[in-house]
Parts: sequence; structure tokens; C-alpha cells
Amino acid sequence: MSPAGVEAPVFAEPWQAEAFAMTVALHDNGLFSWSEWADALSAEVKRPGAARDGRDYYEHWLAALEKLLSVKGIAGKKDVDTIAAAWERAAHATPHGKPILLENDP
Repeated sequence: MSPAGVEAPVFAEPWQAEAFAMTVALHDNGLFSWSEWADALSAEVKRPGAARDGRDYYEHWLAALEKLLSVKGIAGKKDVDTIAAAWERAAHATPHGKPILLENDP
């Protein structure tokens, strides 16, 4: 709980803000409409096993984004998994305090 007068952060983790920003940017570039997005996100949130308290909301958000990328022919699951793994390796190979760059992927 936040102290009185201090708002809680909108995003619990940086990746959540990044997923949000990517979604807005892809929409702004015409990849999908907001109704397409709402349908995709709604389908993910309604899947069995979703947390009642919504703590997994951005995991559903990310799954919806990945599915839209695949449906639109932008990037399939294998493509997304490959680049995610490259970023993970780059993060582990980057010295503390330095920016994580994909070029750091060993």
C-alpha cells in the first residue's frame, strides 16, 4: 500500500510498461484497431486459470500482443521466442549498470 497522497505505480515491472508502449505504438502505426485489441485481450483474460485478483493481467496483455503479431503475420511465436531469448542472453552478458543491448548477446 502506498503512503497517503502517493499514488501506486501503474506498472509493477518495467516490462509491463514496455508491453503497454509497444501495443500503443503498433496501434498508432495501424497494425490493429482498438476493437481488435480489446477482443484479443479479452480472450486472454477470460482463459481458464486467470488470477481472480488480476495480478497476471500484463501476462495476458503480452500473450494477446504476441497472438496479434502472429495473426497479422508480423512475428510468429518462434520469432518472438527467439528474440526474447537473445535479449535474455544479452541481459546476462551485460555488466551491471550498463545498458542492455542486443549486440551483447553472446
